[in-house]
Parts: sequence; C-alpha cells; structure tokens
Amino acid sequence: MRVIFGAFLLGCLPLAAQTPAAGAGQSAAPATTPAPAPTTAQSARPGAAATQPPQVENSDIGFSYSLPSGWEFVAPPPAQTAEVPYPDVVTVKKGDACVEVVFTAKRGTPATVVVVMALPFACYGQTLKASDLGNFGAGAGEGLKQTFDIADPVQGKYALGSHAVWIERAKGTPKGHPNDAFIFETACTVLAKGAVCWLTVAADWGNLRAFEQSPVTLGGDRFDALVPAHAFLSNP
Repeated sequence: MRVIFGAFLLGCLPLAAQTPAAGAGQSAAPATTPAPAPTTAQSARPGAAATQPPQVENSDIGFSYSLPSGWEFVAPPPAQTAEVPYPDVVTVKKGDACVEVVFTAKRGTPATVVVVMALPFACYGQTLKASDLGNFGAGAGEGLKQTFDIADPVQGKYALGSHAVWIERAKGTPKGHPNDAFIFETACTVLAKGAVCWLTVAADWGNLRAFEQSPVTLGGDRFDALVPAHAFLSNP
C-alpha cells in the first residue's frame, strides 16, 4: 500500500531546483502549503510565522513534535473558500487526498526544511499496519524525484517504545545544480488513529541532527529524540 505524497510535498519543500543552494546569497523558501488540520497547534493568522513556536501537537492522531529555538515556523496561507451552488454534492475527501501537511519549519541559508504529514484513518477509510510502513514511507519521497536527483538511499527500522518506525536516508541535488548537495531523511510510524511521516531536506549534517534529536510524543509516550543513534543498525 503506497500513499503518494508528491503533490503535498512539493508545495512545502524549498524550491532548490529553481533557487541554487550555494553562492546565490538566498534562502530557499518553502512555497505554499495546504492548510493544516484544525486540531494542529498552529495558526494561519497574519504574522503567525513570526511568533508561532516551531512545534506541532495533533490531538486527532495523537502525536507532537518540537524543534529547538532558531527554527522558523512556516505558516500556511489562509484557507480559500468558494461558493458552491450545490453544497450537498461537494466531494468528500478520501484516499490519498486525506494526507494533511500539519507542520512546516525552516532554518538557515540555504534553507533546511522540515515537513510533518499525517494521514487520519477516519478519512482514509482503512488502517495501516507496521508492515505497511515501508510502502507508506516510500510514497512520501515520490514527489521529490520530480525536483531532485536522489541517490544512495539507505533504510532502517527501529522502535520508540511500542511504536515501530521506518526510516530512509538519501543524498541528492536539485536538478540542474549538481553542486548543491542536500540530505534527505524520512521517518514514518503508525498510531491508533493515523499514520505520520516526518521529512527533512537538510542542507548539512548539523541540521539533520537537529531534526533527528528533537523530542516527539507518540500516543502519550514521550521520547527525547525522533531518531535514535542506532536507527540504521537495528531491526526491531
């Protein structure tokens, strides 16, 4: 079972293929992002990006994640509304359309970007199991291949308490900019009410470590780091 995140992901990650990472004196800023779930501890009000701490708490699925100070929360644009002549026939979200970008943050120049995506099972119509994590996580990176040349992926599995986590790390460069190297890492898990993926496009190892070593809460259980040091060494 592979959920394709491409359309959601490309709207949140830096436009590195259009903005060179080195030598341009510019920060690769994320583009527009879909509106987050209502339960996410974020606000789309004007000025939110300047004041919102770099953290997310999603009570619907049951997880939280916090980046250290120095990261900039990227607020989603105001939700667009449109008058529908026949509201009763509006199509309800289902399947891959249920994927929600619930958090986006960036740091540095060139920008390192962190995106958190959630898939509520109540919307999706079925649940996922730990055995589905490989295909589920692979779907998170499909959209990246349209913008980046990605190479040397390495996968691993680990556990945070009773929660199985699938992880993949790779290296890559924006298409047309072979000297602008980034590190890609995706970690995904399944909770009782949904699945979650954390993804970063990191400009260097220091920012990757910040992504990995930030605290996370899963189903009420708190862990000091999203990705432990042994993530690519063990298979729970």
